[in-house]
Amino acid sequence: MSTAILTGPPAPGSSLDGDLRSLGFDVKAASGADEAGALLAAVPAGERVALVDPRFVGHVHALRLALTDPRFPAAAAPGALTAQSGARPALARALTAAGTSGTDDLTGTLAYALDADGVAVHRPQLGTLVATVPADAEARHEARAAVDAVDDEAVRLRSAVKAHDGFFTTFFISPYSRYIARWCARRGLTPNQVTTASLLTALIAAGCAATGERGGYIAAGVLLLVSFVLDCTDGQLARYALKYSTMGAWLDATFDRAKEYAFYAGLALGAARNGDDVWALALGAMILMTCRHVVDFSFNEANHDATANTSPTAALSDRLDSLGWTVWARRMIILPIGERWAMIAVLTAVTNPRIVFWALIIGCAFGACYTTAGRVLRSLTRRAKRTDRAAQALADLADSGPLAGIVARVLARTGPRLPGVVLAAVATGALLATVLARPFGDRQIVIIAVFYVVLSGAAVARPLKGALDWLVPPLFRAAEYTTVLVLAARSDSAHALPAAFGLVAAVAYHHYDTVYRIRGGTGAPPAWLVRVTGGHEGRTLLVTVLAALLADRGDDFTLALTALAVAVALVVLVESIRFWVSSGAPAVHDEGETA
Repeated sequence: MSTAILTGPPAPGSSLDGDLRSLGFDVKAASGADEAGALLAAVPAGERVALVDPRFVGHVHALRLALTDPRFPAAAAPGALTAQSGARPALARALTAAGTSGTDDLTGTLAYALDADGVAVHRPQLGTLVATVPADAEARHEARAAVDAVDDEAVRLRSAVKAHDGFFTTFFISPYSRYIARWCARRGLTPNQVTTASLLTALIAAGCAATGERGGYIAAGVLLLVSFVLDCTDGQLARYALKYSTMGAWLDATFDRAKEYAFYAGLALGAARNGDDVWALALGAMILMTCRHVVDFSFNEANHDATANTSPTAALSDRLDSLGWTVWARRMIILPIGERWAMIAVLTAVTNPRIVFWALIIGCAFGACYTTAGRVLRSLTRRAKRTDRAAQALADLADSGPLAGIVARVLARTGPRLPGVVLAAVATGALLATVLARPFGDRQIVIIAVFYVVLSGAAVARPLKGALDWLVPPLFRAAEYTTVLVLAARSDSAHALPAAFGLVAAVAYHHYDTVYRIRGGTGAPPAWLVRVTGGHEGRTLLVTVLAALLADRGDDFTLALTALAVAVALVVLVESIRFWVSSGAPAVHDEGETA
């Protein structure tokens, strides 16, 4: 239970007391700032406190947005202010100062005082919702008429849907999934429960695909679409009920990947039952999708706080966005998650796994080329100045381990001054060319892998502030993942590709986890985790060494990949779970990826 303090007696006929109680507040009344300060001091330290002007007139949902969102230490709307435990000391100081000012707008004065005290006060965009403090009876009458003229439940339903979603999600899922979200909210279900239901449905779908039977494939396609509906519903429920949580952030950020990877594995197992080995295609599709996401993440981190961040290409993109049909066309051609899952579901039901994976590879490759080319053009035509924070985010996304760290420290002052992206591109190109050209287990691959370690360390020896340095992390992802794929595919070891699939999935989880920590403002995973998992260059070198040592030893290479996958997964998952369920994790709900 939270506490709401009315700074005076409610106006006659006001429903304010009932509205606040419906939002979970225990309502108390104070005669002024001094008494409000005394009531504030009596509330347990860990509780949220709201101060509301008794003359407030507005929608219940306006109060909900202003007073119950857990993501912000303090929030305000006209006539209402809330502070969570971290902001309460500043609120107490502001109340003490306001006690002598005699202000008529106490909540507004307190909000500005919190801003001045260093507490960022969130002010939600209310749109057509009403939230006001009328000055007289006539203004109160007009405000109540404005409240009656707007259906706040309809606004609440509309705002539950993301503003910038894909075509399939916007027109084929959200028109009804928002009502499922409301149904869940009215029955006390949480976004985490819906997220878990979506995961379980996808896992059942993967199991159906693994049967290799046509009936199983049809059931898998239907269940995958149901899983996606639930995947949309959980975010809409979080926005509808403002039920954001640290656990929700972790679940929503990672379960999409788990569902998709599990379904790929189910398709590969189903194909194997029919004598068709498509594990290489499954792993290739996963690598393409992950590298494409890393391009998105790196570009956004490099540019979202850059100064002088304009270009003719960006201006053209903005002009195209003003034409409605181009917005949808550009969203669809990159195969975002809604279109991708719909395509997978339909093709699974009517074709076979090999066709599904080839369609995925072609679609993801086109999307990756389209988005990457556009972002390269933007980067080359703009004169943006990258911040230290952006450079650090790119370094964290690079996932450089202890070997690259040693090289970077040695070369930080004396090494070559080539741009990081050039060194990363040379390192990646040399490694992949050698892995593709040389036979499995060839010792030259190990030598080139050592060269890759040195160049990858040199690439991050200086801050990644160049125009194209945001390409460094995706280049490293492509090098590591593709090396594992090629070595496993060329190995004579039985089941090496499924083991490689598991290893890349575990490492990709670590990389996605890094992204969401950075987005939450908490920085990268702890340095010990990167050291223990070896960094991208350490794992790449280790896999090439294992291939050279175990080339003629039957299934030993498969066993080694499996052991490495299990070790990485255990370490990464334990640390990730510890972080996301801790009180220090950001209270956000991931809005989902457009791709």
